[in-house]
Amino acid sequence: MLFNSFSFFVFLTVVFFLYWYVFNRSLKTQNILILIASYFFYGWWSYKFLGLLILSTLLDFIYGFSVASDNKRKAKIFLWLSVINNLGILSVFKYYNFFAAQFQQALGSFGLEINPALIHVVLPVGISFYTFHGMSYVFDIYRGKLKPVSNFVDYAVFVSFFPLLVAGPIERANHLLPQVQQKRNFNYTQAVEGCRLILWGLFKKVVIADNLSIIVDQTFNNFQSFNAFTLIAAAVGFSFQIYFDFSGYSDIAIGTAKLFGFELLSNFKFPYFSRDIAEFWRRWHISLSSWFKDYLYIPLGGSKGDKFITVRNIFIIFIVSGFWHGASWNFIVWGGIHACAFLPLLLLNKNRKHTTQIVAFDRNLPNVKELAQMIYTFGLVTVAWIFFRAKTIKIGIDYIKQIIVNSFQNPGQFLHKPGESMGILYVIPFICIDWYLRNDERKLRVPQSMILRHMIYFVFVTLILVGLIYKINGNNSFIYFQF
Repeated sequence: MLFNSFSFFVFLTVVFFLYWYVFNRSLKTQNILILIASYFFYGWWSYKFLGLLILSTLLDFIYGFSVASDNKRKAKIFLWLSVINNLGILSVFKYYNFFAAQFQQALGSFGLEINPALIHVVLPVGISFYTFHGMSYVFDIYRGKLKPVSNFVDYAVFVSFFPLLVAGPIERANHLLPQVQQKRNFNYTQAVEGCRLILWGLFKKVVIADNLSIIVDQTFNNFQSFNAFTLIAAAVGFSFQIYFDFSGYSDIAIGTAKLFGFELLSNFKFPYFSRDIAEFWRRWHISLSSWFKDYLYIPLGGSKGDKFITVRNIFIIFIVSGFWHGASWNFIVWGGIHACAFLPLLLLNKNRKHTTQIVAFDRNLPNVKELAQMIYTFGLVTVAWIFFRAKTIKIGIDYIKQIIVNSFQNPGQFLHKPGESMGILYVIPFICIDWYLRNDERKLRVPQSMILRHMIYFVFVTLILVGLIYKINGNNSFIYFQF
């Protein structure tokens, strides 16, 4: 079930009504309803994989009690069982075919031919997210940060809460579980904030991202036929497409959770206003970045060892992050590019220079230096996105090669009137809106005038409905559903 579908809004309306007006007498019944609704939401996509979700949830729930044991050897055994269980599920469904193909190629280079059996099954939606929920829960129990949950329903709601089930944010047990276990009362202000976030998220997805996808797909799918100017415009277009697509999903998820009295973790904090790559990763897909930092980077030693160990850990975390996105070398290259861009900051001890306030926090506009830093960082990120969007490394390299070669062959193209590809410029007003909102990603500032406010709502709703009804845009699935 997609957030940008009419079936979801029927589902959301029914669950909201039942939650606050029928099942509101006790916390237990509310949680049971949320769990049933979450399983229905997931089963709508494929009931065949619902059993996998329940099995994964049940195993980590059971492991949690043993991991809490005072017997450290027993605790470590069950910790590793959880890791093996979750990574095993990911390996089978997401990575098995990739490794089987690489193994086949490696043996083929020595003249040995094998034909490994491949798994011909669609990747279960949300598998990369709910397995990480389970692992973080068990890890936190092992570290003494959390007590095992005795109520399976409460734990299952944490793992499979439908707003975040298929594409995050990746929640932490110590943040979401207390909210699951505490009585929730309807809060009108919170609900209004949630509705605004849902509306803004849908607008980002349906009106901006899906229309950008038309330009991007046409160009990337036949890039040999376009000049450098068009290729650059499409690469920039994809940078905005994936941002508005994924941040739109996160806004809808956070807004939907607010309707039921939950506050989810922020996943985006205006990343394209970052002044370096380090700041970008503090603001892009925050829940995943912080997960890898807490459960991979720091256990590996973080930055406490010598420079070699620190550099090694940086490359590991970025390459693993790339591989998390997909079983393909182009994602690994994407992660490697970010690692290389991060490395100079690390070696010069500048990687923690921008850790608090966003650019021009107390000013209306950035200064010249800040603007140059943002443009440079955005340029690096956009180059990396080319490999993320390309299906193979070769396509990514050829795409960049086409830009360079055609730029030298026809430099005058940059002085002529831009073509249809510059339709991406329509995102500029929405970038300005992001700039206006940049100091607080959790709330949307709206005009005080009721008339003006409702006029904006009307325009947004109309444009969203046009996009949904007439299907004038491209593929309407969220990009991160494939991960």
